[in-house]
Amino acid sequence: MPFDIDMIKAHYDALPGKIAEAKKALGRPLTLSEKILYSHLHAESPLQDFTRGGDYVFFQPDRVAMQDATAQMALLQFMMAGKDKVAVPSTVHCDHLIQAKLGADKDLQAAMNTSNEVFNFLQSVSDKYGIGFWEPGAGIIHQVVLENYAFPGGMMIGTDSHTVNAGGLGMVAIGVGGADAVDVMAGMAWELKMPKLIGVKLTGTLSGWAAPKDVILRVADILTVKGGTGAIVEYFGPGALSMSCTGKGTICNMGAEIGATTSTFGYDESMSRYLRATERADIADMADAIMEHLTADAECYADPDKYFDQVIEINLSELKPLLNGPFTPDLSTNAGTDMTKAATDNDWPLEVEWGLIGSCTNSSYEDLTRAASIAQQALDKGLKTKAEFGINPGSEQVRFTAARDGILEVFEKLNAKIFTNACGPCIGQWARYSDPKNAPKNSIVHSFNRNFSKRADGNPNTHAFVASPEMVAAIAIAGRLDFNPVTDTLVNEAGEEVKLDEPTGFELPPKGFDVEERGFHAPAEDGSSINVVVKPTSRRLQLLTPFEPLGEKQVKNMRLLIKTKGKCTTDHISMAGPWLKYRGHLENISNNCLIGAVNYFSDKTNLVANYVDSDTEAEFMAVPDSARKYQAAGINTVVFGEENYGEGSSREHAAMEPRFLGVTAVIVKSFARIHETNLKKQGMLGLTFVNPDDYEKVRQDDKIDIVDFDTMAAGKNLTILLNHSDGTSDTFEVAHTYNQAQIDWVRAGSALNKIREEIGAV
Repeated sequence: MPFDIDMIKAHYDALPGKIAEAKKALGRPLTLSEKILYSHLHAESPLQDFTRGGDYVFFQPDRVAMQDATAQMALLQFMMAGKDKVAVPSTVHCDHLIQAKLGADKDLQAAMNTSNEVFNFLQSVSDKYGIGFWEPGAGIIHQVVLENYAFPGGMMIGTDSHTVNAGGLGMVAIGVGGADAVDVMAGMAWELKMPKLIGVKLTGTLSGWAAPKDVILRVADILTVKGGTGAIVEYFGPGALSMSCTGKGTICNMGAEIGATTSTFGYDESMSRYLRATERADIADMADAIMEHLTADAECYADPDKYFDQVIEINLSELKPLLNGPFTPDLSTNAGTDMTKAATDNDWPLEVEWGLIGSCTNSSYEDLTRAASIAQQALDKGLKTKAEFGINPGSEQVRFTAARDGILEVFEKLNAKIFTNACGPCIGQWARYSDPKNAPKNSIVHSFNRNFSKRADGNPNTHAFVASPEMVAAIAIAGRLDFNPVTDTLVNEAGEEVKLDEPTGFELPPKGFDVEERGFHAPAEDGSSINVVVKPTSRRLQLLTPFEPLGEKQVKNMRLLIKTKGKCTTDHISMAGPWLKYRGHLENISNNCLIGAVNYFSDKTNLVANYVDSDTEAEFMAVPDSARKYQAAGINTVVFGEENYGEGSSREHAAMEPRFLGVTAVIVKSFARIHETNLKKQGMLGLTFVNPDDYEKVRQDDKIDIVDFDTMAAGKNLTILLNHSDGTSDTFEVAHTYNQAQIDWVRAGSALNKIREEIGAV
């Protein structure tokens, strides 16, 4: 029996009527994205034609998913909300706290030894509050969600930016911070600015070495890392119909890398096949019966320019294998000679040291079989891998089935290391180096989604390139970044020139999926007697204390904590890797606050000026140390930054840590969507320069005021006053996107404080 079948049936029964009402109210045909959004309106947002990119709207998602690194803080916040049980189906997935080092079994045992306190906490909280719990080793959250919970036409949120993966099964699935998850789990309305719509028309058919991964690598090249901000990307056209469900999931997954709110595809036969293969025939039958309501109205796809804010067209028949990187997921290069030139011009190492397949983006059965077809050719043609090779299956169901069918054995014969069904190297959980900061310059290729500096292994000199699983396999065998399997040959151990044939694979297992132990634990029917214990002496977990409200006093005579230069992602603001162990302990993890950000005034990381002891003579120290010193002196601080600040993960720690350390405002040229929302939820001011050139006016010894904070109102700009040490000053305007409810969060100290006030939990 599928999970939540009664909820899904009720949704499908009501869906045709809700869509009819929405079409009548809007007076036009609807895209798929609009059908899902308007059928999930909360009662606090009565049906009307909401302005895309303008109106804030309240929604009622169907479910919540959390991975273990973000679930800790989300559930610590939920425990403060005063609720006995979650209001919607919710799950926790333990996939982040497992380091890849020796191989699956040993790594999983090591994780159980080192993080048992956290796993026990998550399971006990899940048991108490009615949350499904997926144990360590059960799989990567987004693959597990696709296999068990995603359903066409549904709406979900998840405390991970790659929640969007579920768009491969026709959902609107959105990554959020933990405070947003708390709203939904507490039965509150969930707020989102009505997204704009980007339509991507896919024509032709993928063939040869081109894969679904190349579609999103091409889209990232077109839109850049912020081109999808504030928008849902909806894929359609004959090319979309020709791809598998998990291929669609790959494309939606990496939509996070263009800043998109989410991405989705209309329901089709590939989704029906996938639902049936994963033992959800009941859902497939219901979806088949209302298929017209689970995709856009025909008029929208026939004349997309009329219904979408932007339209892109990609001919899949012309698509060639791509590699994106290094250091950013939107720098795209064709395989082969184009890469030879790019690498030579930019001094990228052409020798590849590792090829890694897996992550939430490309760890399905189909992905593994296509990569395995290349690995088998290497065995058959007398080739060995020149690079080291690692595999992370997406779930225990995928791993068990792949092992049964001999797929993992093929990789192992090439000396590949099979890691745990977990995120591993994709999120920095990879024990590649004992001293990553001083590790050598090198290149790796992986099928993951992100490739920021130090992301995978902590080494700032690792040049990481993103490619399809089959291309990763081919390049690992060749050992060269510029290897093009379409045109190039390799020399085998007998001295013969051989050429790799095109990859082949199976959309679904010919013998069906199988698994012995899924690793799922249903919650207790009645959790009222369960006690959740957090030891005061714990280094891993810490109960939360509500943040203090912001007032006029807190925004006067502030000091600059750091003026960040260039790209400043959530990895720069709150690093993952070894810091993941502190995700449930706000005080301890705050010691990594902004340590990866580049200081504008010195081009160095984790070294900033502090003026507590003298207005004229700076003392230089680590960013968290400076923040704590200002905080101890009763001085609040400000962070300044550039474009797309907070790009990357949904981790709300990147907002909570500065808030905990006394940062009052973050003022930048532009924000990534999730991070801006996280700042608001934690009661901070996320502001943007009206004139981006005003960024240059900020000096490291300034005293900073927000002069009109007391009269802050929706749609009204604020004024920043910089008092320079030479007696001069500058003023400039900053914009914000706060509505009145969000301003109330700031004045209450956080959104959670406001919830507690409203339900009397204070």
